[in-house]
Amino acid sequence: MKRRDFFKQASVATIGAAAAATLATPAIAQGNIHWRMVTTWPKNFPGMGVGAQRIADRITAASGGRLTIQVFAAGEMVPGLQALDAVIDGSAEMSHGAAYYWQNKSQGLSFFTGVPYGMTSRELTGWVRYMGGQEIWDEIYDQFGLQGFLSGDTGTQAGGWFKNELTGVADVQGLRFRTPGLGGQVWAKLGASVTNLAAGEIFAALQSGTLDAAEFVGPYNDLALGFYQIAKNYYFPSFIEPGLATELVVDKAKYQALPEDLQAIVRDVCQAEYDAVAADFAANDPRALQALVEQHGVQIRHFPEEILEAGAKAATELLTEIRESGDALTKKTAESFVSALNIVRQKTDGTDSLFLAAREKYFKLS
Repeated sequence: MKRRDFFKQASVATIGAAAAATLATPAIAQGNIHWRMVTTWPKNFPGMGVGAQRIADRITAASGGRLTIQVFAAGEMVPGLQALDAVIDGSAEMSHGAAYYWQNKSQGLSFFTGVPYGMTSRELTGWVRYMGGQEIWDEIYDQFGLQGFLSGDTGTQAGGWFKNELTGVADVQGLRFRTPGLGGQVWAKLGASVTNLAAGEIFAALQSGTLDAAEFVGPYNDLALGFYQIAKNYYFPSFIEPGLATELVVDKAKYQALPEDLQAIVRDVCQAEYDAVAADFAANDPRALQALVEQHGVQIRHFPEEILEAGAKAATELLTEIRESGDALTKKTAESFVSALNIVRQKTDGTDSLFLAAREKYFKLS
C-alpha cells in the first residue's frame, strides 16, 4: 500500500466514522453510555489503529449497544502524543497507545510496553496477568485516576530504517534517531540523538532530513508509512523492543461506575484483542516484508555484533540505574520485571529457542 493511498483511505474512513457517530445519537439519547476513545495512531492504521477500532466495535456489539465507543485517530481530537492527557483532563474516556509514550509521567510505565533485551510478548503477558505486573501497573496509573489494560501485541519488532549502513558503534554517534521509551535511552547511551514522534509525523521528519533514522514497529506498519521511499537500509531485529504491547487506558472512576458486566466486557475484549493483534502481525509482517524487498528494493540488514553487544551493556546499565536511583514505584516495577524475567526466560531460552534453532536448521518445506 502506498503512503498516499493509505492516508487517502484514512480520510474516507474518518468521514464514515463521523457519519456513524451521527447515526448513533438516538441511542445515546435513550440512555445508553457513549464513550470517546482517542488514539496515538492514524485512522485505519494497520495492526494498532485497526485494533483500536476493533476494540470499540467489539465492546459495542458485546454490550448490545449499552456501551458504545467512538474512536478518534491521532489529530482528530488531540495530537497523538496527547492522547493520555485527554483522558486525564476528561476530554475522552479512553485512550489507545503505548505506555512508554508517557514515561515523562512515570518511568515505570515503560516496562509495560517493551524493555531492551527484556521480555518477549508472551513473557510480558505472563508477568502482567499472573506474576503481579497488573497490580503494579494499577498503582502507577492510580496516581492519575486511570486504569490500564494490555490491548495488542506486535511481537518482536524491526530494528529500524537507516539512511546509511551501520558498520559499528562509531556510526551511531550523533545519529538523529526516532525511537521512544527505555530503548531510546539505550540508543542515547550508544551516542544517538534520540527523539520521539507520533506515527504520522515520522515520514516528514525523515524526508526533511530532521531524522537520519527511525524505528516504529515492523514491516506491516512501516510499509503503510512509506519509510522505504527515503531509507533503504532496514535492520533486524529490534533488541530494544522484543515484544511490544499496546494499551487501552480508561478513566478509572467512570470504568468502576459501569455495571459489572460492562466492566468485564471492556477487560475481556482487551485481552481478546491482544491476541488478535498478535495474529494480525504474524500473518502480515512477513508478507509486507516481501513486498518491501521485491517491490521497493529495501535492503534487509542485521545489526553488527558490536552494536548488539554495546546495546546489551547499555541496557544492563540503564536497568541498574533505574533499580538503584528511580523513584520508589519505578524501582518496584523494575524489580518485579527483572524477577519475573529471570523465571519466564527459563522456558523461552531452554525450550522455545532450542526448538526454533532446530526448525531453522533441519526442517524445510516447499
